[in-house]
Amino acid sequence: MPSNHDPAPQRICRNWVLPATVALAALAGCGKSAPPAAGGPGGGGMPPMPATLLAVQPTTVPVAIEAVATLEGVREVEVRARVGGTLVQQLYTEGAPVATGAAMFRIDRAPLQIAVDAARAAVAQAEARAEQARRESGRLATLLAERAISQREADDAASTLKTSQAALLAARAQQRDAELNLGYTMVVAPTAGVAQRAQRSVGALVAPTSDGGLLTTIVQVDPIRVRFALNEAEAAQLRQARAPKVRLLDANGVPLPGAGRLDFTGQVMDRTLGTVPMRAELPNPGGRLLPGQFVRAQIITGEQEAFLVPQAAVQSGDNGRFVWVMGADGKAAPKPVQAGPWAGKDWVIRSGLAAGDKVIVDNLIKMRPGAAVVPAPPPGASGAAPAASAASGAR
Repeated sequence: MPSNHDPAPQRICRNWVLPATVALAALAGCGKSAPPAAGGPGGGGMPPMPATLLAVQPTTVPVAIEAVATLEGVREVEVRARVGGTLVQQLYTEGAPVATGAAMFRIDRAPLQIAVDAARAAVAQAEARAEQARRESGRLATLLAERAISQREADDAASTLKTSQAALLAARAQQRDAELNLGYTMVVAPTAGVAQRAQRSVGALVAPTSDGGLLTTIVQVDPIRVRFALNEAEAAQLRQARAPKVRLLDANGVPLPGAGRLDFTGQVMDRTLGTVPMRAELPNPGGRLLPGQFVRAQIITGEQEAFLVPQAAVQSGDNGRFVWVMGADGKAAPKPVQAGPWAGKDWVIRSGLAAGDKVIVDNLIKMRPGAAVVPAPPPGASGAAPAASAASGAR
């Protein structure tokens, strides 16, 4: 007999109840949030950004003008051959200092010695002629007194005497010239300084000409001169200074020891460059600075009150340079400043800051206006805290 209860609907109901139960459980699980991790932020805001702060205070800094300069020796003298001949000896060391009058080269003496001997022989001949003319003039003067000769003969004898005496003077002058040229075969230093590389080798034929006469150059490097140029505004600022000083800076902007003074100020502006030429003289003990070297010259025209900020803290934007400061609310804010020259590793800030401003000097890439800032702990403090907590846990 067939049953009144059909099992098919029951199977269908069981097939739908199980998936529905699983879906409801999944929805209930999605509605629950995981508990916050220990030590994490309770909300979704950014944590305060650690940064090193520098509380700036005004200080006295020099008012300076910087310019690219070129060094040159106080004296740069060319040593040239004054007579022609073969160069037979070099008597100095290239690159070494020489004193005034020190022997540097020697030229073959033989041809010039012959010229001296010939000049001496010519002097001897002239002396003999002059002596003969003097004796002849004396005899004729006696005969003229006795009216044994005519006046014309006596006058001719007197003229011959004067001519022979003039010839003697000319012969002696030629002798001195020949002896002087013989002395020029020993080429000496005309001034003290550092002798440069020889321009002619031993055995070369030299001559007192513009092309073949240059033998070497002597440069005086202590003191040394600095040439630079200033624009119109800088030149006007320099003219107002009472006693400007000039010093040189190294590659890091640190002043080199020893300051100098201006010894030339141009009074005509270069029409092409719009600059005024300047020159200063500085001590150079030991020759540490070399002629021809490019350097940074700093001209001190006075002093002023300013702030010193690390160079990395000064940023550049569309409106000029600025620094990040932490306000009283603990948030970062950009502050426009007027920057001057560098002072070592710092930048001179002429205006824009106030005493006590807390300038942010690191972590600047992530800095944004209004970002919360917390002072970074001093070096070593971050490692000290975990060590202390570990020690307390061990107890």
